[in-house]
Amino acid sequence: MMTELLARTKEDQVHFVSLQFTDIMGAVKGVTIPVDQLPRAVEEGIWFDGSSVQGFARIYESDRVLIPDPSTYRVLPWSAPGRRRARLFCDVYGPDGKPSPSDPRTALKQMLARSAALGYTYNTGPELEFFIFERADNAPLHPVPHDVVGYFDFSPRDKAQQVRSEIVLALQALGIEVEMSHHEVATGQHEIDFRYNDALTSADNAITFKYTVRAVAASHDLYASFMPKPIFGINGSGMHVHQSFSDGNGRNLFYSAETEHNLSPLAESFVAGQLAHARALAAIVAPTVNSYKRLTPGYEAPVYICWAHRNRSALIRVPSTGNGHKSAARVELRCPDPSANPYLAFAAMLAAGLDGVERGLKPAEMVNEDIYHLKKADLKERHIGTLPGTLAEALEALEGDEVIREALGDTIFETFIRAKWAEWDAYRIQVTPWELERYLETA
Repeated sequence: MMTELLARTKEDQVHFVSLQFTDIMGAVKGVTIPVDQLPRAVEEGIWFDGSSVQGFARIYESDRVLIPDPSTYRVLPWSAPGRRRARLFCDVYGPDGKPSPSDPRTALKQMLARSAALGYTYNTGPELEFFIFERADNAPLHPVPHDVVGYFDFSPRDKAQQVRSEIVLALQALGIEVEMSHHEVATGQHEIDFRYNDALTSADNAITFKYTVRAVAASHDLYASFMPKPIFGINGSGMHVHQSFSDGNGRNLFYSAETEHNLSPLAESFVAGQLAHARALAAIVAPTVNSYKRLTPGYEAPVYICWAHRNRSALIRVPSTGNGHKSAARVELRCPDPSANPYLAFAAMLAAGLDGVERGLKPAEMVNEDIYHLKKADLKERHIGTLPGTLAEALEALEGDEVIREALGDTIFETFIRAKWAEWDAYRIQVTPWELERYLETA
């Protein structure tokens, strides 16, 4: 592996290697080493001060080690030839040689190992939406869309189309198989879909996707935002996640020829588990104050805890499998947004689904009409609950969910809870422009 890796860096004329990981909130961290230090990094790891990274270590136990994953080697296509840089994702270890309990990638790998022990490979296909905005010189950031077209619109001279094409080329250069790109519903909003894969690869790809989009946008003097709801009154950005289980031979375990929607009993129990944990799960997959301004009725964002076939107002949707195509059987969780840390999101989603499988839960009947048009009495009669309306409500639900706590581990769970309550408190005491406009002269 080492010989092959060094040969690739030489062939690619790489001068530097960026060793990357994420903090608990999903921000990309890392160190850059000269390529001649790569053998030492792979064999021994690179030490860093964990106390400087949120949630990684306390000041008196700060030493942490980055161990590169050679399979994640990629050349960053925007790096200059004379300073060509590659990247490797890393797992974080403690000085005792054990995986760090603060490492989100490790948390996901541990959940995937648990799933594999039961005979299931967890596959995910995240669809990340984002906005591209103009950047004004010497002015504070303000969400000014870069285009004026709409959903699936085509314009051969559209500047945003040109930027999106460059993003696709950069992603392909990074080894990510892009399936489709298109303009989304809102002005300035876009989506680029990449191939479904095992959850660890998908999470790595989601992290790569975000910084690639930002890098290409910045090269055009624009900026990309994955904020869930940057503009009032129009659709926000989601990260819908398609999910399935496969066995060791790649057979889709969510498929059944015996059911109306080609979904197996295993898949139905998985859905039931995610529905049962939906309110707590929201805190991990929609983790910011702003997330809950997207999760409101009327903007194609799910609010009601139910499942459906094709119905996009439901929390979980069962997409059409295309005349019963076995490999296409899957379920789509629609509440995640791109501000989530994909490692933690997939770990929590898997834990919730597995809980349903292990307890043999069955979901309620599908709700195939537009749920936004149901009256409160109808929702109550059909036992259709709602997602939390604020980050605070989501955190309260998360604090009581032992299944998700176990999936993330005590260290990540407690650090996440503490940081997010601080975020909520900082938001809660702000005096907003809306309040000034409404109350300054009238209260």
